[in-house]
Amino acid sequence: QVQLVESGGGLMQVGGSLRLSCEASGSGFRANVMGWYRQTPGTQRAFVAAISLGGSITYADDVKGRFIVFANNAKDAVYLQMNSLKLEDTGHYICWNNDGYQNYWGRGTQVTAAS
Repeated sequence: QVQLVESGGGLMQVGGSLRLSCEASGSGFRANVMGWYRQTPGTQRAFVAAISLGGSITYADDVKGRFIVFANNAKDAVYLQMNSLKLEDTGHYICWNNDGYQNYWGRGTQVTAAS
């Protein structure tokens, strides 16, 4: 069974930076694609960023140029460097993995940007 465990969320001032981490475990884990989604109350999960095992990277338009997604395949981990935080970045950030067959989700970590 695959488990994804996030860390690194918290409260940060607008304009500041945070780094989120997600570590995968479980004998069934296959990196394939890993990334991040964001959820706010009353909304569906929204894609933020993803990186494939081959190094292809995709960002949502609203985080391009501010967020950086990167992975450490040796550690089965994915990270999200969040820079120039905006109020609208506030949300519950959820780690995601697709192994080519199904999706796996972490429990998430809360990020709050405050003015």
